[in-house]
Amino acid sequence: MKSTTHRLHSLSVADIPDLMALSDSVGWDYDEAEIRTILSIGKVFGHKDDGDRVVSSAAIIAYEDRLATVGMVIVHESCRGRGYGRDLMQACLAAVPGDTTIMLIATADGEPLYKSLGFATVERIHKFVRPGGKLAAPPLPPTATHQIVPMSEADFASVALLDQQALGSRREHFLQARMRQAATCLVAKTESGTTVGYGFAIQGPVNLIAGPIVAQDADMAIQLLGKLTENHPGQVRIDVPDGQPAFLAFLEQNGFQKASHPPVMVANADRLPPRAGTYFAIGAQIYG
Repeated sequence: MKSTTHRLHSLSVADIPDLMALSDSVGWDYDEAEIRTILSIGKVFGHKDDGDRVVSSAAIIAYEDRLATVGMVIVHESCRGRGYGRDLMQACLAAVPGDTTIMLIATADGEPLYKSLGFATVERIHKFVRPGGKLAAPPLPPTATHQIVPMSEADFASVALLDQQALGSRREHFLQARMRQAATCLVAKTESGTTVGYGFAIQGPVNLIAGPIVAQDADMAIQLLGKLTENHPGQVRIDVPDGQPAFLAFLEQNGFQKASHPPVMVANADRLPPRAGTYFAIGAQIYG
């Protein structure tokens, strides 16, 4: 029987310590900075017990063009089997207009629930981890028409447009929040100063997360990845969408190990928004 003391709440920054503990209980590594970013651009729901402790969570982030992503779906082991996952997902679905395409990257445990709520698999993500050691960017070939430089505020409009074309939706609020959180933000520029690619790296408690990375081709994406992880001796994680075989081959040849291959699922649509083929790494699974 569902406990009457476990009520669904809209969570806030006051709940961050509990959300971190909940994440840790399932072996995930959401830290304070990441959860603050999620709360600043999305809505987080969760059940609380009679001691006001958070025992479940799910977040939905609505982007600007009728696209939303769901993530951080966790139910504490002690509270499973009570329908809390369904409660959380229904709260997320009700938080956005009915014509919004909703996407998520599913765990094996969550996939049956998502299917029952109308989600269908449309592609997969390739999750890679590099245990350690420095990755150097290959030298730019003599024929290269771009250079990799630090991103400035003046580059933001161009980066936002490239990201929109890559993802199929505007998400300027996400990009602004992620820039503040990032350890490194880089852009690829032509000799004339046109921005043609970008990449962020965020330091988490375990991994340096490389992404998003948007580039004209695999060679540019490799250059961006090399610069983002340059001189980083620790573990690096990168999640790559389907459709980038040359980039995936580079990762496998340079010490990255495939950790999982989870499905990307959508509801309220039968496909993701049209994309330009320039999306080489997502920001994290919660951001799509």
